[in-house]
Amino acid sequence: MNTSLITALCSVGFLARFSYALARNPVLPLFALYLGAGPEAIGLAVGMSTVTGIFFKLPAGALSDIIGRRKTMLAGLCFFAIIPFAYLLVASYEALVAVRFLHGFATAIYGPVAMAVVADVAGARKGEMLSWFSSVAIMGTLAGAPVGGLLVSLLGGAQGATQTTFQVIYGVVAATGLAALLLGMRILLKDERVVSDAHSGSRFTQFVTGIKEVSGDRRVIAASAMEGVQNMSMGALEAFLPIYAVTVAGLSAFEAGILWAGQVVTTMLAKPVMGRFSDGHGRNGVIVAGVLCCAVPFAAIPLLTSFWTLLAACMVFGLGEALVTSSSAALVADLCKAKHYGTAMGVFGTIFDIGHASGPIVSGILVGMLGYGWAFGIMAALLVAAIPFFLVAMKEGPFPVSRQS
Repeated sequence: MNTSLITALCSVGFLARFSYALARNPVLPLFALYLGAGPEAIGLAVGMSTVTGIFFKLPAGALSDIIGRRKTMLAGLCFFAIIPFAYLLVASYEALVAVRFLHGFATAIYGPVAMAVVADVAGARKGEMLSWFSSVAIMGTLAGAPVGGLLVSLLGGAQGATQTTFQVIYGVVAATGLAALLLGMRILLKDERVVSDAHSGSRFTQFVTGIKEVSGDRRVIAASAMEGVQNMSMGALEAFLPIYAVTVAGLSAFEAGILWAGQVVTTMLAKPVMGRFSDGHGRNGVIVAGVLCCAVPFAAIPLLTSFWTLLAACMVFGLGEALVTSSSAALVADLCKAKHYGTAMGVFGTIFDIGHASGPIVSGILVGMLGYGWAFGIMAALLVAAIPFFLVAMKEGPFPVSRQS
């Protein structure tokens, strides 16, 4: 296993995710508000980059299997480096949404392909190495948000923000995205361990065949779906935990932030350990345990009103997320041929994004109709209901189409 290459890719991933997070939260909603957007429009602007991932992660991953990882990863890093400069020219809400859609290509292209490279070189330690890669990306995301908030405060605060305020911040976004590209070029253009050779024959035929083989395997879909439903609950928690904590539990905004931080930090610290455990003890049981660890505290949150009980629930949820996410991507890689790792990670990323995008929407509808108790209970039941589907799919094996070449 090439740990030096994975470490280098983690460094690139940290810079790229830091740049991306700095552009997103809390700077992006404030920028949209400055441009005159209402609540619904702000939500669209924030979620637009996820829409890009839903439609383009699978093609990007499949393309990397054909033209090579190196070219595809460099293309993704170019979006991290170049698109942020477009924010400097944004003067209308419509332009902001368009730039957000384009910026989404950065993670849509780079994310699944980088995971495929890690799977390529990790050998039997896929769970551990993919978890380390993901945890470092989380660190970049965690660092980006407070730095963005600090820059807004230093430049006059949210109420006094001007066009210049956002231009300065997005200039920093561009600089860090450019740093990620330069570091990535230094690694990818020199390191021969990155799979980069295009396969011979018809590229279009290989592209279509790869997608059919991977997406036609019910085990890949089932493993990805477990990540998707878990991510749906995470998206719901991200959207409504702060609101519940402040409006129902009576906590301060700072305490609500600590609740979310507790969940994220638990996930970040536990993922490599859980990934290594799944490498040695199997993935299916770890995934099932993780879903249950998410479902129970998720259903219990509307019954809790104290800071400490809510923090405990969030940390258990974070542990469950670590169990699922440390094993699901590695399981998808285990199930596929190495030549289709890019496609596999593309399928995985697409379902991941669908879950993330649908979580706030579904939970918003349920909370509005039924209140927090029923809404969170129903979504927890969906998590539990996914377990039999997963176990049956893993037992029955692939669809017949996945055996075709």
